[in-house]
Amino acid sequence: MSIRPVLQENRAQPTYEGAGVHLHRAFGFGDPTRLDPFLLFDDFRNEDPRDYMRGFPWHPHRGIETITYVLAGAVEHGDSLGNHGILKGGDVQWMTAGSGILHQEMPRGNAKGQMHGFQLWANLPSSLKMTAPRYQDVKGKDIPEIMDDDGTVVKVIVGSFWGKTGPVDGIAADPQYLDIYVPPNRKKTFKVDTYRRAFAYVFEGRGNFRDAAPPKGVLLEKDLRGQEVNIRDMSGDRTLIQFGTGDEVTVTAGPDGIRFLLISGAPIQEPVAWHGPIVMNTDAEIRQAMADLKNGTFIRPAH
Repeated sequence: MSIRPVLQENRAQPTYEGAGVHLHRAFGFGDPTRLDPFLLFDDFRNEDPRDYMRGFPWHPHRGIETITYVLAGAVEHGDSLGNHGILKGGDVQWMTAGSGILHQEMPRGNAKGQMHGFQLWANLPSSLKMTAPRYQDVKGKDIPEIMDDDGTVVKVIVGSFWGKTGPVDGIAADPQYLDIYVPPNRKKTFKVDTYRRAFAYVFEGRGNFRDAAPPKGVLLEKDLRGQEVNIRDMSGDRTLIQFGTGDEVTVTAGPDGIRFLLISGAPIQEPVAWHGPIVMNTDAEIRQAMADLKNGTFIRPAH
């Protein structure tokens, strides 16, 4: 048994997408080998409808899969193939864009105007880039939830964990996607396949992922009121943690507990040519996608 070391920690950065949706991006549009097979991860979380109501109007995707997990509010989606649905709090959608779709995603707030969800992009291998598009919409009630004796709670969205298997299947990256809560001051270890790339994303509370040490945080140099000081900093809200190799991830929760996503997948290790929401293997394939969009052949007929 070997604990995966923390290779890198970084805070998700505020940005805008779609028609002006405020969100925080943990990674994306950078080095595609960093977390292969994953390309991008966004945290869209707002309490003011003006920050999300314009949504993500019609746009194309080809060569990837998008995974949307809604915690609060809802996301109404529709596409050029005639699919339509609404994801509500706790629901998940795994969309395989494959050969290409045009779709839109329009967020809605809950009764308090709150909207919170995540979107992850997973790459497709060259053999599946032009596969037929498909959706897997999963209701929150159908996602297995396990509570351990110490109060740790794990929702198994994709993959198998602690004897339960998530409802999403047939995904190229063969991923594991877990939503985990660890109670205050508890130390917990989670198995992760040695051959997968893995990351955690903290969205509630704080904790320490470094070698299962007590939750006093990592010694970091920070700017405080204009002066650089050394302080102990635990991994907190909107923090991405990238792990090295090993078969276990260990976390010690802080005084308020910690909730995070633990996501892993099998690397594809193929060339990546990337233009916005289109991810292929070569520049020629990107040019072909642009030509298809221009001449109206981007959407392939169903067979």
